[in-house]
Parts: sequence; structure tokens; C-alpha cells
Amino acid sequence: MSAPTVYDVAGQAGVSIATVSRVFRTPDSVRARTRERVLEAARELGYVPSGNARGLASRNTRVLGLCFPDYADPDAEDPDGDYGDAELMLYSDEIIRGMERAARRHGYALLIAASLAGGPESLVAEVAGRVDGFAVLARTVPTEELEIISRRLPVVMLAGPREDAQLDHLDHIEVANFDGELALTRHLIADHGLTRLAFMGSDEDSPDSEARFRGFQAAHLEAGLPVPDRPDARSGLTQAEGQRAIAELLDRSAEPRGLPDGVVFANDQMAVGAMSELHRRGVRVPEDLAVVGFDGIPLGRLVTPALTTVRQPMRRLGEEAVELLVARLENRDREPESLVLPVSVLRRSSCGCADKNGPSANNTSVTQS
Repeated sequence: MSAPTVYDVAGQAGVSIATVSRVFRTPDSVRARTRERVLEAARELGYVPSGNARGLASRNTRVLGLCFPDYADPDAEDPDGDYGDAELMLYSDEIIRGMERAARRHGYALLIAASLAGGPESLVAEVAGRVDGFAVLARTVPTEELEIISRRLPVVMLAGPREDAQLDHLDHIEVANFDGELALTRHLIADHGLTRLAFMGSDEDSPDSEARFRGFQAAHLEAGLPVPDRPDARSGLTQAEGQRAIAELLDRSAEPRGLPDGVVFANDQMAVGAMSELHRRGVRVPEDLAVVGFDGIPLGRLVTPALTTVRQPMRRLGEEAVELLVARLENRDREPESLVLPVSVLRRSSCGCADKNGPSANNTSVTQS
């Protein structure tokens, strides 16, 4: 079946081709009723406006796309220049680097839309019409938009479990979030005797964070401890938000129950920010409070004490996304593939483990159970 064209949309909506073009280029110049009629026709037909009509028609743009929220963290920047760029690579940076390397091996360039400032629709508009295929972080773009795009472009879902039956036909890749957090929390309970733990999560629409919290719950159930029904706090995934979350926890510590034994953060950036706030307030890590994260960003090994965390293969996540896209471009009829990449627990000083042999000491691999 040939891809729908601007002519098809214009015919179904009963407008001129010029009007269709204005709807996608300068939507405010078209009356709302007409604009909605054109957009509805485009949705029904699965039409995607092209930023490079000749390349898209030949399916040979040699460009792959990545739709990603902007996880930039100004607090992670080093104003004194003590760290190199490699040490300051964050989660999204590592995935992008992996995609770039793999894309280059296959002769593709990478187009990145790494901001949600204009809404998910702007991400689709920026990427889908200019690439041969694209990877998108789970829940970044509405399901109905992805369904339309995937009718003409290969799409790989990054992170988060499969949750929507409408997207079962898409290739999918994630890491063992549940198992990694289960192993890390089990370590805190069984090896360090920490039985009063708090969990600092991110927004509820983050599938990775929610999977990690379920692993945290499972470790409590396994140990016969009370199972929390919700995270102790939710915040953004930056260092500043980690500082704010731990500050709120400390402010509540005057209550009879007092401080927990340790705090499990949904990612490393939050944990690093929290450690800064704890130091400012004179709370010792790990003597007074154990702190652990998730991701394994390089910054975690540079803070004092070094951060215990779950390392996920971020760069490989990007590489595998490209491999799935290229395979799909070569064979659009292949069965959808789901990959779950293993993680590993890095035991460092922030939980009370000795860290005498550097950041790679006491590593424990974790695969999906």
C-alpha cells in the first residue's frame, strides 16, 4: 500500500492542497474548524508531513530519529572544569552516543528532538517527516500519534514495559528495572540490615521509575517487611529535585519515627543532588543515612562517598535501538522484537560497602527473572 499524500488529505477534507500545507506549517493561519477537519483526515489516512519529500518518497534519507525529553541537568555541569565531558555524561547523553555510533556504522545520520517544550506533537512534526525510522522514549508521544507514524515508518520504543495493545506491533527495548531495584534493595536489607528504607520516585508517567518502585516493594515483601504502597516522595529527575526531595524528608524527620535507615532514589542525578544537601546539613552518608541511585552515570563514582547504584547499559540501549530500526527497514514484515537488557549492582561506599578497589568493585550482574 502506498503512503498517503497531501492530495489524499486534501481530497478527504474537502480543501485545497495549499490549505493542508498551511495547517502543518502555519496552523494559526487556518480557521480552527477547517484545521481540525484537515488534521482528522490526516489521522484517518495515516498521513505524515514530509520535511524532505524526495528523500522520503525514495525511503532513502539515511537519517534515523530520536524523540527524547530533555533531561539536561544544569546542576551536573562542573563550573570549575574539574571533570571532563565523559564524566558528566547523563542518561540521555549515553543513549544518544550509543545511537550515534551504531547509526554511523550503518551509514546513517541521527536527528534528535530532545525537548518537550512544544509538546509531543512538535516532536513528531520535527522528526517523523525527515527520517527513515525513529526511536522514541516510552510515553513521550501519545499512543494514537505513534500508531499513525508507525504505519509508514519503523518505530522502536525505548524503556518501559509494553503496556498498550495498540503498540504491540512495534519493536521494543528496555532494561531490567524491576530486577535491578529488587537486587539493590535486597542488598540493603540483607547485607546491611537496613529495614527502614524510603523510596524517592519520579512522576507516575515514568514507566522505568514505576518498575523500579515495584522492585523496591518486592524486596520488602520477600524480607517480610511492611510493603509501602507508594513512594515516599516524587520529584523530577534532576539534582535540584533530589535536593528538594531529601530536604523535605529531613524536615519531616523531627517526627517520632525519625530518619529512615536509607534512601533509594529513582535515578543517580537525584541521589547526587540529595548527597549534596545531606552534606550541607551535616548528615553523614552512609553513617547516618545510606543513599543509593539507579543508572550508573559516571558522575556517581566521582562524588564522596562514591554512589552505590544499579548500572544500566545506556549506551547499548541506544545501539540496540539502531540495530532494531535497521533490521526493520530491511524487512518490514519481520515479527516485532522485544529486548530486555541486563543491569548490574555497583556496591560502593554510599551504602556502607568498602570501595577500596575503585568503581568496578563488588559488581553483581542482574538479569531479568
